Amino acid sequence: MDTVGSSWLERGRILRDSGPVEAGQTTQVGDNISYRSPTLPKRRLASELRRDQLLDVAAKLVVEQGFLPLPIEGLAREAHVSKALIYAYFPTQYDLFNTLLARELRALNAKGLDDASHGRTLKDVAVDCVMIYFEHVVRWGPLLHILFSDLFMAGRYDRETTSARDRVVRRVARLARRDLGLPAKELIAGVNMVLAIPEEAGTLAFTG
Repeated sequence: MDTVGSSWLERGRILRDSGPVEAGQTTQVGDNISYRSPTLPKRRLASELRRDQLLDVAAKLVVEQGFLPLPIEGLAREAHVSKALIYAYFPTQYDLFNTLLARELRALNAKGLDDASHGRTLKDVAVDCVMIYFEHVVRWGPLLHILFSDLFMAGRYDRETTSARDRVVRRVARLARRDLGLPAKELIAGVNMVLAIPEEAGTLAFTG
């Protein structure tokens, strides 16, 4: 592995091994690999808590499986609920995955991704956005990559959700066009290629 790759992986291992940000948000799988872990209830949960629990379980299973869709029977078994209850919250898996996407993007923005994309220089914006995404992947795995790349979701994305991602990409691309003078299509492709670096490095750190 080259020096740059080794540096990313080492950063990821430090983040991974530093443990959960808040108690009760993560659990361990294998060698210190953390992910958001639902609290399986012994009593009836309020509607929003149950919805969040189903999302937590679905996120875990998507990362473990590595592709879409999920077997509903497996999701129900892991969440200790009936299939009927899952359908009551998410009538289709497209609804489920769009809701997961929206939640992941909100988490990135809460870490400062949208704010970082408003920076004045390409270098500052690129470094800040890449590090925020990298740290997210180290903590929670390649969930966003799977949700955005799997053909199961082709043509099924919620426009408002994808617009939030596209706004960040366009801001970075505008800065790159200003500083590098490349055509728009090449810039968008370049931004996506740059994002692949923290994605791959973060996934390696996540899986150990």
